[in-house]
Amino acid sequence: MTIQTPDKTAEADLGTSSSGVAVLDRAFALLGAFGPTDERLTLTELSRRTGLYKSTVLRLLAALEHGGFMRKLDDGTYAIGAAPMRLAAIYQRSFRVDSIIEPLLAELSSQLGETASFYVRSGERRLVVSRVEPARSVRVSIRVGEDFDVHRGASGKVLLAFTDGTGPEFEPIRSRLWATSFGERDPETAAASVPIFGALGELIGALTVSGPLSRLSQSDAMHATVAALFKTARRATGEFGGNSARYRLTEESLHRELLDSQSRGL
Repeated sequence: MTIQTPDKTAEADLGTSSSGVAVLDRAFALLGAFGPTDERLTLTELSRRTGLYKSTVLRLLAALEHGGFMRKLDDGTYAIGAAPMRLAAIYQRSFRVDSIIEPLLAELSSQLGETASFYVRSGERRLVVSRVEPARSVRVSIRVGEDFDVHRGASGKVLLAFTDGTGPEFEPIRSRLWATSFGERDPETAAASVPIFGALGELIGALTVSGPLSRLSQSDAMHATVAALFKTARRATGEFGGNSARYRLTEESLHRELLDSQSRGL
């Protein structure tokens, strides 16, 4: 029988990560070991996922438990504590998601019959901060708190284009203020995304509509989706104190394209 032990190099590498504070990097690694579907994890699994020795994990778990970030359950496994929920509530209030974004997502989802969501960037990941799903049975289903690779998907393109994304592929997105994806994260899913800006012109997040590829791959459907996104983004940016006029040129261009496509179809 082969017994797997944590990689000592991996543990050392955590101490040289970008924060420069080894104990914090290791604590964050433990919290980050929990995925959206992980209700509880064993000590062994936490050690395996983080590459930390069990003795190190135990010391960090004790500190995290003391701070309310981790809970030890009766069966000896560990679960996320209540403190992250409190911080998440503060984080959401700082963006006024409940008062601004969520009603707009509900309108957008109802209008288009697709899933509307709001993403923010978290390092090399894109995080679902809020989402509203339609009532129809065939739909894209995502959960608040899920995170995905920022380098894939329409919202990832927007988040990269308006932060530190480099390369010629981001220039058109910065110019036209929207991005699409077809089967990038999921082969059966398509999406469109536009940026939301704050009072200083800073990127707040990416407003996104996603649906089955079979529906959104139709040009008229995607045109209508992007047009609806722009109207919603203009309202959201205005409520965040940003310059909503920056969307108008693209909206007018989209309207002309839609009229042209309709006339060609007649």
